[in-house]
Amino acid sequence: MAEHKEESVMDKISEKFHGSSSSSDSDGEGKSSAAAAVKAKIYRLFGREKPVHSVLGGGKPADLFLWRNKKISGGVLAGATSIWLLFEVLEYHLLTLFCHCLILTLGTLFLWSNASAFINKAPPNIPEVKITEDLAVNVARSLRYEINRGFASLRAIGQGRDLKKFLIVIAGLWILSALGSCCNFLTLFYIVFMVLYTVPVLYEKYEDKIDAFGEKAMVELKKYYAIFDEKCLSKIPKGPSKDKKH
Repeated sequence: MAEHKEESVMDKISEKFHGSSSSSDSDGEGKSSAAAAVKAKIYRLFGREKPVHSVLGGGKPADLFLWRNKKISGGVLAGATSIWLLFEVLEYHLLTLFCHCLILTLGTLFLWSNASAFINKAPPNIPEVKITEDLAVNVARSLRYEINRGFASLRAIGQGRDLKKFLIVIAGLWILSALGSCCNFLTLFYIVFMVLYTVPVLYEKYEDKIDAFGEKAMVELKKYYAIFDEKCLSKIPKGPSKDKKH
């Protein structure tokens, strides 16, 4: 009898223990699912669903822009800044720089190759560089595809089918023309490079605050666009659609 009582008491304790552990597991799963649901409802800028690293394409380019390796990213930034200072501040010309670098390289290799017999050292191993036909064809196909897509977009905009896209393109071209009047192409390229090198890493660091601010800004922009659409855009006659043509 004593043994049966002890077994029944142990069974009750084990049942209570398993019941509490299962309830705690279910509570943990519920909390995690609730946290995941809340996280999914958070507004992300431009409807982003993936991390910033994946949006930038992943791999080494994304690591470079997000400063995963500070030495490499800093080296690239220093190189780009040096090139900009060399051409803009010191007013060095591209053709002059290319010729001087080529003269220095060829002179060094020529002297090294001829002096190797006198100094008892091996001549420089100059690799043979060739552009393969497959690489050239792939690059040409990619350029052709992108150029044709750009022409198709410009044609669609010119036909008056999408007023919103037309206004965005006109605004972008006007901003580029304004920037072009203030600075040359190299300075504009350097500005774009600096933006790509600073904005993604800052956004990744403060993405929650920036997304919250972006959500408020998008709500206000949608309100103003709805008013503008109602008063102005809806009254503009649109071009013929594809269905009517067919």
